[in-house]
Amino acid sequence: QVQLVESGGALVQPGGSLRLSCAASGIIFSVYTMNWYRQAPGKEREMVASITGGGSTNYADSVKGRFTISRDNAKNTLYLQMSSLKPEDTAVYYCNAAFVSSRYWGQGTQVAVSS
Repeated sequence: QVQLVESGGALVQPGGSLRLSCAASGIIFSVYTMNWYRQAPGKEREMVASITGGGSTNYADSVKGRFTISRDNAKNTLYLQMSSLKPEDTAVYYCNAAFVSSRYWGQGTQVAVSS
């Protein structure tokens, strides 16, 4: 059974930093492209960052230079290091695993940026 379990969400002040983690099980983690998505209240889910099995990364324009996606294939874990956080980064953040036609989602972790 595939499981993606996110953690690390919290309430943080503007300008602060946070690191999200996603622990994967039930998949051959190293072959999957891993993605972070987010969904803010009243908005559609959007992709934030992506990393291939080989380590190539891609970012949404809104987070470039502030967020860093990484993965540890030995630990089957995906990370998202977020810095210089803004109120508009407030959302539920979801981990996603993609390989060919297979897609899996985690349950999400809440990030709130507010003073």
